[in-house]
Amino acid sequence: MHIASIVAHLESIAHPSLQEGYDNAGLLTGDAAWECTGVLCTLDATEAVILEAAKRGCNLVVAHHPIIFGGLKKINGKNYVEKAVIAAIKNDIAIYAIHTNLDHVLTGVNGMMADKLGLVKRTILQPKAATLKKLYTFVPLAQATQVRDAIFAAGGGHIGRYSDCSFGVEGTGTFKGGEGTNPFVGQPGELHEEKEVKLEIVFPAWRQAVVVKALIATHPYEEVAYDVVDLANNHQGIGSGLLGELPDLMEEKEFLALLKRQFGLSVIRHTPLLDKPVRKVAICGGAGSFLVSRALAAGADFYVTGDMKYHEFFDANDRMVIADIGHFESEQFTADLLVTVLLEKFPTFAVLKSEVKTNPVRYFV
Repeated sequence: MHIASIVAHLESIAHPSLQEGYDNAGLLTGDAAWECTGVLCTLDATEAVILEAAKRGCNLVVAHHPIIFGGLKKINGKNYVEKAVIAAIKNDIAIYAIHTNLDHVLTGVNGMMADKLGLVKRTILQPKAATLKKLYTFVPLAQATQVRDAIFAAGGGHIGRYSDCSFGVEGTGTFKGGEGTNPFVGQPGELHEEKEVKLEIVFPAWRQAVVVKALIATHPYEEVAYDVVDLANNHQGIGSGLLGELPDLMEEKEFLALLKRQFGLSVIRHTPLLDKPVRKVAICGGAGSFLVSRALAAGADFYVTGDMKYHEFFDANDRMVIADIGHFESEQFTADLLVTVLLEKFPTFAVLKSEVKTNPVRYFV
């Protein structure tokens, strides 16, 4: 098992292209070509976590938060970032971060929060732009099914909860092979007409290289005609935040008690209660003040997130309750998620969860 194989699986779940522009997800230290001795999953790749990985025989740490956000001008061990990087280099430990790209998939960080609250009818709160493309190609009638199936297998043809989606219309294609060609049908130098199907298939933007490769590998023509265009449509499973519903109506204090119980909280900062039942719940792991207006527009009764500032609480406008449960607390189950997705793919490999509690915030209660 090489680190590259583990990275490839993680990126099939949350591709790096889905991260925000300010983010720094990906392999931060180490070499993807290294043989992997074990994986340690964590929220933060602190020095203590790196040393734990070395002690437990893991040379790959998979973290949610990138330990390096900006460029390092000095590595003297004067802050927690430099200490972690030094420990990783000295112990030959690779650090892989899967941050806002994991936030942006429906089954990612927010999906874990939704699981804890039992939310149903889940949708993305703020869809991410430029995540869909469409492939147009022209295939002889007899080979249309094999080409279509290859594109589906490469990740094309998904619309919401539907798969194998495509559109085809029959027509007549013409071509004349030049000198040195070896056409699949017809003769070089002669105009040929062929009954073809024009296929249209939507696919995620980050799958373009794989989709085009599958098309060319299965298409019978020597030269494959195709177009790829960007779509303004939003991918229904990609974006920031999550909106869901409780299976049954719940009183506001009852819902706050559910939050405390499920997330192990000692305190919740929240706006005034509105004395109305809770059905729709919006959530965003980490710092989520940027989605308050989206939660309001979606008709959420509660918005659960972290890192809200004083003045940002006023943005609830007495129309919903904002509950700040803390940055770490909202994302604390991310390490469990990473362990789960890796063990599903590599069930016999050493995938461990860090025992280090990296939360730098303490509460006096």
